[in-house]
Amino acid sequence: MKFRTVIAATCAAAAVTFAGAMSARAQAVTKNFEAAIPNIPGKSLIAVEVVYAPGESSLTHTHAQSAFIYAYVISGAIELKVNDAETRIYRAGESWSETLDATHSMNRNASKTEPAKLLAVFVLDANDKALTTPIE
Repeated sequence: MKFRTVIAATCAAAAVTFAGAMSARAQAVTKNFEAAIPNIPGKSLIAVEVVYAPGESSLTHTHAQSAFIYAYVISGAIELKVNDAETRIYRAGESWSETLDATHSMNRNASKTEPAKLLAVFVLDANDKALTTPIE
């Protein structure tokens, strides 16, 4: 099987898993970019856009164990709690990064009236199957 086909299948599965980890309302997850990183064998870069409806939130979740993540708020405001850090609201134009052991106990749109959108960029092992896994 060609490498690009494997990556495409992995991203499709990851997008479905990522979307499934969110609440069932109007949230949308769209893959914006994917590529193997040519100077780091076995690593890929995947970017997804996440749109939260007003008041919408994600279930508690983790990300692929090999993933280093950079997230940038495009519009609105995202309220976030990762690991033992304090809860924080990130507004449009602000960003954060996450370590390999990040657990999201809170990830939601901080507004009850306006949508919010973020871009999440993952650097991860090319063979990781899911970007996001819900925690029960």
